[in-house]
Amino acid sequence: MLRIDCVRSVYPELESSLVVTIMGAVAAELQSLGHRPNFFYLQHAMGLASSTGLGLALCLPEQRVIVIDGDGSLLMNLGTLSTMARYRPKKLVHVVFDNESLLSVGGFPTATSTGTDLEGIARASGIPRVSTVRNLEEFKTAVSDAIRGDELTTIIAKVEAKGPAAYVTDLALLENRFQFRRHIQSLKK
Repeated sequence: MLRIDCVRSVYPELESSLVVTIMGAVAAELQSLGHRPNFFYLQHAMGLASSTGLGLALCLPEQRVIVIDGDGSLLMNLGTLSTMARYRPKKLVHVVFDNESLLSVGGFPTATSTGTDLEGIARASGIPRVSTVRNLEEFKTAVSDAIRGDELTTIIAKVEAKGPAAYVTDLALLENRFQFRRHIQSLKK
């Protein structure tokens, strides 16, 4: 299963949510499908997309927040799982693409390539709804159900270690920050 196919399959459902992505391949692939002002590409802060998404979900409890994460990033910040479980924001969906590598920075293997079980860690941390998906239909169903649901959810999507041809995007990162902030402010009116 390819990450880009997964993202493409749920792209229409992302329109009414705040979406936070990690750096590199995920950000480039999401942007390749069409940028929206509710997308925040968290560049140069590996491991912190889940923390940023949690902060948004706590500050804006009525707003659906979707974090698009990766195994390498989550492994750098495993404590976020126990913090998410402690606060349990009902509208936070944490999607973790597990390609068993740090693809965006050279393809080095992560701990999931040797048996680390992110679903097991999320469950043990107290995340109420956790699943691992291995095909496109399972992915689309799991994400759609989580978006329509009302419970903190982590979805581990096992994907191939294949990314975009280039990671360069045409959106200025500083402008993305301000645009995302303006989008959030417009929700409060």
